[in-house]
This record gives sequence, structure tokens and C-alpha cells, in this order.
Amino acid sequence: MTGGAGRTGGAAGTGTGGAAGTGPGGAAGTGPGGAAGPGPALRVAFVAGVAAGGTAAHVAALARGCREAGLTVSVLAPPATLRVLATGSAGPGSAVALRMGTGPRPDRDGAAVVRLRGWLATWHPDVVHAHGVRAGALSAVAIMLLRRAARPALVVTVHNAPPESHPAAVVHAQLERVCARRADLVLCASADLLDRLRVRGAAHAEQFDVPAVVGEPPTASEVAAVRRELGGGGRPVVLAAGRLAPQKGLDVLIDAAARWRDREPRPVTVIAGDGPLAAALRTQAAGLADGDVRLLGPRSDVPALLGAADVVVVPSRWEARALIVQEAMRAGRPVVATHVGGIPDLTGAGALLVPPGDPAALAAAVTAVLDQPALAARLSRAARVQAASFPSAADALTATLACYARLAAHRSPGR
Repeated sequence: MTGGAGRTGGAAGTGTGGAAGTGPGGAAGTGPGGAAGPGPALRVAFVAGVAAGGTAAHVAALARGCREAGLTVSVLAPPATLRVLATGSAGPGSAVALRMGTGPRPDRDGAAVVRLRGWLATWHPDVVHAHGVRAGALSAVAIMLLRRAARPALVVTVHNAPPESHPAAVVHAQLERVCARRADLVLCASADLLDRLRVRGAAHAEQFDVPAVVGEPPTASEVAAVRRELGGGGRPVVLAAGRLAPQKGLDVLIDAAARWRDREPRPVTVIAGDGPLAAALRTQAAGLADGDVRLLGPRSDVPALLGAADVVVVPSRWEARALIVQEAMRAGRPVVATHVGGIPDLTGAGALLVPPGDPAALAAAVTAVLDQPALAARLSRAARVQAASFPSAADALTATLACYARLAAHRSPGR
């Protein structure tokens, strides 16, 4: 995700379904039209651009699940993304370097199309599953350059909303149009993205859910050790976990933390993750009292951090189906999040939602949870109930495999 939530610890599951255990247009374990799962000969190519956090975790888990199901899988992505995905452990030939950036550059994009077209013509995948509109548009062009009989089916997953800056948003819209009109199926990570892609002309676009992988819960000793590390002494712990990028709104959280610095006991705000804003956020946090806001860097013990948190905050400017929200709700932690993207549908009654970019509203919601044990308990109960409806990674993978099988079986060489 960049979309999906960038965060540390855990990995995204895979999914194309709406409700728990469902795939696009089908019942549990089926894809559109209720097709059966694919045979072991199916070949699937994943194409990704610059990716981290939820999007990278989603691609990695999906590729791994497909391999374990007996499919032949390759992943094409920039070298940095391949390192994040760690596809090298999957076996020879599974990872292919594909130069791609985050913005338009005709020479680089043209070279990526040529390389991708040549690779597709040699490897002959049945399905290409591109993640992100740039990867999707380049894949669509490369497929168009193949002879008609050799064109694989194309699935494009749209993980993110358009950027805020006008020039970048215009380019993003053009990429969306290419994906909408050339893909056999467009999968959208939230309802607002689904509406956008349908407006762009997608005849076959559906919403999917990216479930967080359910791991082992932390032990009491692991949680206690984290509490001691974070300061302990009875101070409430306010936790955020995500990629340190503008989308995540962590600057707003630090502004909100300044509003509860006079409380007793004074909360400690901890942020787990890494990213391009690490230095700026550390500078911003340095303006508060020592230890009031702590940037922990990348962490592999997010479950223990969740267990130690009194409230989990997701101050994002936009999210689709944030993995940290899912993990917090499964753990029964009170959640305060922004009313953006797919978060309201995800949380239901299991979180307090506030407007994005509003530190006063964020601070008021967090302090309400800390001051009112009954409210915290109600949110915790509602979160567990809502989380019980989340699709599992296994169910969503089954639906995705069936989706691939249907598309591969109904490829139209003359499209």
C-alpha cells in the first residue's frame, strides 16, 4: 500500500475479496464467475514499481502464496523493491530487475516497456498482475506490443490515491485511464479508488481486501519488556506505526502530542517505522520535552508494541485498508484514526475517527480514550468484533488463484 499502510513488522496478506473469504464476484474460494482454482502449470508475473510498506508486503505474500500453490511465478520490479520483497530466496529466475521510478521519465519508462515486452515474449506468462498504476500502464503498453496470440491477461491492483500536487495528479489520472481501459480486471483497495477507476473507464473493476497476516500473539513478558523500554512508570503509551512519509500524517500526531504534554501522567508517544521524513520528524519531536515523542525506527516486534499501547493512532492523510489498523483491532486495542479512504469501512464502530490534518481533533480523541476507561473498553470490544469479519489471508489467496484461473482460461487474443 504505499497504500496500504507502510509499517514495520508483519506482512500484508493477499486478497481480492470484499467480505471475509470472498473473491471478486464469487463465493468463498472462487473468483469471478465461480471458477475453480488453477492448475500447477499456470504462469503468473508480478510487476511492481517503487514499493514499500503495505504494497510491498502484499506483493511478497501473494507471490509466495502462488508459489506454494504450485504456480510458476516471476516478479519484475526495481532492484530496491526486489530487495524489500526478498524474492531471491524463491529460487533462480524468480526476480527480474526492471527500472521504474515514481515519476514520468520518457527514456526510463520507454526502456522499461522494451525490457518488459521482451521478457513477456520469452517467458510467456498466462497472467500479468501489476501493482500500482505506473506498473499497470507500462505493463499494458508492453502487452499491446506483443503479437495478439501471445498476450497474457492483465490484472492491475490500484493501491493508492493520486498525489496532491497538480502536475503529478494529472499524470496519475492518465495512468489510471490506461489501466482502466486496457486491464482485464482492475482491483481497487478501497471504495473511493473503485469509484475513480470506474469513472476512468474500467469495465471490470472490483474492490478487494488486503488482510494483514495473523501471527502469534506476544507473550506477557514480551509486552512487559516493551513497556519498560518505552519508559514505563505508569505513563500511557500512544502508538503509531507506519512508513515515515507525508501520507501517514505523523507530523500531525506530533503536533497533537504537544497538546497533551501538561497531562499527568504525561503520555509517551512512540512512532515505529522508517522513511524519508525520519530526520524532519525527529527535528519536530525535539521541540517537545525529552522523551515525550520517541521515534523507534524499524521494528520487528509490532505485536508486542501493540500489546503495550494504551491507544493506537493512525493519523494518515489517506489510507486504503491499513494493515496497522487491522492488527490493532485484532489485538483489541483502542484505535483513533482519520476519516479517509477505506478506513471507515474497515473500522466500523471499532475506532474513533477524526478529520485528517487536524491536531486538535486528534488530541481530543486520544485524550478521551485515555480519560474514559469505559470508552476504551467499548472500542476494544467493538474492534475485536469487527476484526472477526476480516477475511483471512488464506481465503483471499484462494479467491485470487481462482481469479487468475478464470482470466487465463478466457484470454482473448484479439482484444
